[in-house]
Amino acid sequence: MKKVGILISGRGSNMMALVEAAGDAYEVVVVASDKPEAPGLAWARERGIPTFALSPKGIGKPVYEAALSAALREAGAEIVALAGYMRLLSNEFVAEWRGRIVNIHPSLLPAYKGLDTHHRAIDAGDAEAGCSVHIVTEELDAGEVLGQARVPILPGDDADTLAARVLAEEHRLYPRVLAEFAAR
Repeated sequence: MKKVGILISGRGSNMMALVEAAGDAYEVVVVASDKPEAPGLAWARERGIPTFALSPKGIGKPVYEAALSAALREAGAEIVALAGYMRLLSNEFVAEWRGRIVNIHPSLLPAYKGLDTHHRAIDAGDAEAGCSVHIVTEELDAGEVLGQARVPILPGDDADTLAARVLAEEHRLYPRVLAEFAAR
């Protein structure tokens, strides 16, 4: 069973879905955040999952990422799952964990890399949106897509209503794809 470290920046709803679905597929060994006040950390702690929290403010990205990487290694993580982690990882961090970092992105990649994905899909007149789980590389949202889920864009949708439906699909897709990835 592969050991997974999950990185979050906020409430951690995708992290919660990953933890609750772990079973025999993978084990979550640490939940880490760049925001010590992230609500998801308390949820993880309540379930006995070790946590790591450090703000990069005032210490710089290299120092922050070295501490983050050390915490992941100390926990025994073999895979890093980004779950609402809102910081771009440096090329050095990605190189250290190459091929072992996965991310959930709220679009049907390669469409709409980066931010504001729901708004951009609606503005483009797309019939559907969705989410993708992909391997993280040095290029933003450009790694191998491991799985996708599609969500129709309904008349009257705005970015918030579409985001809510896509998030529900993320919670179904990410645990399944992470389990498949961990079994590779």
